Amino acid sequence: MKNIHTLLSEIGITIPDEKKAEFDKAVLANYKTVAEVEKITTARDNYKSQLETAQTALKEFEGVDVENLKSEIAKLNTSLKDKETEYQTKIADMEFNSVLDGAISKSGARNATAVKALLDLDSLKTSKNQADDITKALESVKSENGYMFGSDEPFQNPVKDTGNPIPAEITKEMFAKMGYSERLNLKKSDPQKYEQLKG
Repeated sequence: MKNIHTLLSEIGITIPDEKKAEFDKAVLANYKTVAEVEKITTARDNYKSQLETAQTALKEFEGVDVENLKSEIAKLNTSLKDKETEYQTKIADMEFNSVLDGAISKSGARNATAVKALLDLDSLKTSKNQADDITKALESVKSENGYMFGSDEPFQNPVKDTGNPIPAEITKEMFAKMGYSERLNLKKSDPQKYEQLKG
């Protein structure tokens, strides 16, 4: 997921540093992110589903003995609560993924999937301070696996082959998520490790 500044820079538009805060404020005030639209759509679908469930259940009550009515209503309420919990979970997941993807994009990660594999996503999801904790977790991953991130100053300090940029503890799962250039780099720097992981 690319942030607005990356998208603009790709088409040749650069916002001056002193204007970025003002620009970001204007964008947030006037436009909704995909995650926000999905949240609204999910909430709408949730209430629509609840209405349809209630209407279907009410049709089933036609001709039902009054004695059984309370039991059926109780079952319906339980069903509606379960649906509500399910949709709230979906909304929370969308919000979390939006914050996570934005932070990973901002961090300069070369392969978002590989970086996610190194994060404790369950802990971050339950964090009360998600944005801060995600940033800290990404900084930790970046300090231990710098090769997975772009340079902060790509033109002044281009990334060079360090001889062995891939850590020895790399797993087959991490290898499977590597991009072509990362695999090529590993093959050049450690052919034996490359062959072992490829097999």
